Amino acid sequence: MPELPEVEVVRRGLAEHVVGRVIESVAVTHPRSVRRHLGGSADLIARLTGRKVDSVARRGKFLWLTFADQEDALVVHLGMSGQMLVQAADVPLEKHAHIRAALSDGTELRFVDQRTFGGWALAPLVEVDGTSVPEPVAHIARDPLDPRFDAASVIRLIRGRQSEIKRVLLDQSMVSGIGNIYADEALWRARVHGGRSAASLSRLTVRGLLTEVGVVMSEALDVGGTSFDALYVNVNGQSGYFGRSLAVYGRENEPCSRCGAPIIRERFMNRSSYSCPRCQPKPRRR
Repeated sequence: MPELPEVEVVRRGLAEHVVGRVIESVAVTHPRSVRRHLGGSADLIARLTGRKVDSVARRGKFLWLTFADQEDALVVHLGMSGQMLVQAADVPLEKHAHIRAALSDGTELRFVDQRTFGGWALAPLVEVDGTSVPEPVAHIARDPLDPRFDAASVIRLIRGRQSEIKRVLLDQSMVSGIGNIYADEALWRARVHGGRSAASLSRLTVRGLLTEVGVVMSEALDVGGTSFDALYVNVNGQSGYFGRSLAVYGRENEPCSRCGAPIIRERFMNRSSYSCPRCQPKPRRR
């Protein structure tokens, strides 16, 4: 699934192309793409038509559009394969384009989703820690690239958990935006094995780990994120190139760029974890 850098790339593209535009009409061609909107397709269409996009915001991996009237927000769930594309109206429709919004500048905002795990939904805005966010996002913590991210508080929370540090990093209510790829990359950079107990780590180690999270996601953002296939693209359909810079993720049996030891893959939460056995020794079992 797309992580913070990929979602931020999409947010920036949308901010450039849709803010200030009016949604003149909406078409929904797949019911699963609006299943999170309780009123269904007709209600979503009626409530979006005629509204002016005011901003495009993000928290962690969550993305939403706000409107000039500030009544609610359009929460965009990208799921595993969702794309937000801005196309000229005469560009042939993509095979899996399930929602189309015609904009006042003659372009279309298209939601393309091959696996149909994503979708659009309108949700009320609520105040959380002095920030207005959609109600479904209220439980999501700030991410390391948020200017108001409180590292000291997050460090205390992390060190209070007995769970494996990688599991804690993936908890979006603890710190948001981190997924499997960037957790593995940051852990490698910090020389920490993902199986270590969060409570066993020193404050200095956790602070260093969070710093590496921010650095690796910033580096990924600079090159458009990580695209392993054609499903992860920005609003112009372009892929990201950080996959070429990954140190451990997806590199099983390849030499560690730091010490030369073969990268290993381990099973973790129905997915895979990648690490260097020499730079990131496993914790001793009690």
